[in-house]
Amino acid sequence: MTEKEERLDEELDKTAEETAETTESSNESTETEAQTPQPEEEAVEKSELELLQEKNNELEDQFLRARAEIANITSRNRNERELLQKYRSQDLGKKLLPAIDNLERAMAADVDQDQAANLKKGVEMVLESLRQALKEEGIEEIPAEGAMFDPNLHQAVQTVPASDETPADTIVTVLQKGYKLHDRVLRASMVIVAQ
Repeated sequence: MTEKEERLDEELDKTAEETAETTESSNESTETEAQTPQPEEEAVEKSELELLQEKNNELEDQFLRARAEIANITSRNRNERELLQKYRSQDLGKKLLPAIDNLERAMAADVDQDQAANLKKGVEMVLESLRQALKEEGIEEIPAEGAMFDPNLHQAVQTVPASDETPADTIVTVLQKGYKLHDRVLRASMVIVAQ
C-alpha cells in the first residue's frame, strides 16, 4: 500500500469512529427523552384523566337522580293506592244515602194499627242494617243539630233570629242529614242556622 492509501484508511477509520460516537450519544439522548415524558404528553394524560373523572362524576350524579326519582314515584304510587283503598266506598255511600233518607222519613210517620207497627219495625231493622254497613265502610253521619255552623260540613238553607237559648251560628234544625267518608264530605247537612 502506498502512503496515500494508508492515510485514506486512517481518515476513514477516524470518520467511522466519530460517526459511531455521534450515533451512540444521540441514542442515549433519545432513550433519556423516551424515559422522561415530555410536558405535552403529561398534559394530554392529565386532561384525559380529568375528562374521565368528570364523566364518572356526571354518570354518578345521573344515577343518584334516577334513584331518587324512582323512590318518589314509588312513594307517590303507594299514597295513591292508600287513598283509593280508603275512599273506595264513596260512590256506594252516595247511592245509598237517598234510600236511608226515605227509610228515616218512613220511621218518622205515626202509626196506629198493629200491621203498621210491624211494618215500621221491619223498616227500622232495614235502616239499622244499612247504617251498620255504612259505618263498617267508614261512612258516618255529620253531627249537626245544636253544633256550631261549619260551611265545610253544613249547608245553610234558612236562618232564624238568634236568642238566649240559641246563640248566633248555632244549628237549630237539620233538614237533611250529612255524611262523611273518613275525613271527606259525601254530602253536607242541610240545616237552619240561628243568625
